[in-house]
Amino acid sequence: PGPCERERRGSRGGAVIAGIVLAAGRSARLGRPKQLLPVHGEPLIRHTLRRVLASSLDQVILVVGHEADLVRDAVAGLPVECVFNPDSAAGQSTSVRAGLAALSPEIESAVFILGDQPGVDPKVIDSLIASWRTSRPPVVAPRYEDRMGNPVLFDRRVFTKLAALKGDSGARPVVRAHHDSGELQVVPVAGPAPPDVDTEADYAALIAALSP
Repeated sequence: PGPCERERRGSRGGAVIAGIVLAAGRSARLGRPKQLLPVHGEPLIRHTLRRVLASSLDQVILVVGHEADLVRDAVAGLPVECVFNPDSAAGQSTSVRAGLAALSPEIESAVFILGDQPGVDPKVIDSLIASWRTSRPPVVAPRYEDRMGNPVLFDRRVFTKLAALKGDSGARPVVRAHHDSGELQVVPVAGPAPPDVDTEADYAALIAALSP
């Protein structure tokens, strides 16, 4: 398991909800592991996880792959469960499957979070959870001022569709299908979507935007 702590927080009433943070990629466009980029003295992935852990999720799973040992070391001491994806080079869908495979039967929905979005707002995660608890839609996604975005919540009854994904598109095809069928629950969010870190310019902008 590595130095990640295998800890599950108690359910805060009702259904048990997990967060799955995807951090297994090779960061091909950047040329170095984005998970480990220093951001005000800490690795980027640690910033992301601290935000995620500030939400009301009952359990947080971190999917690692490329430079797995270094990423595990970077998050040591945080109450997350690290899951290794040996097939991460085959695309993000493999990390989605690895995260799903790590879920216990008691998990009723899961929020997928991108590891390279340290600007993710725990209040947005909680808004997705609140929306799901109200009517149990199959998929809940945030709509920011500029676009639809991440993170996205999936009800357990959608897990088989997620597990059937291939390639590097992640869960987008499942979100699109439920949008087209009118089954996508949308949560409006004030402000822009949290930026990804794919290039050196993205990294520089992140450093400027995130206060120490």
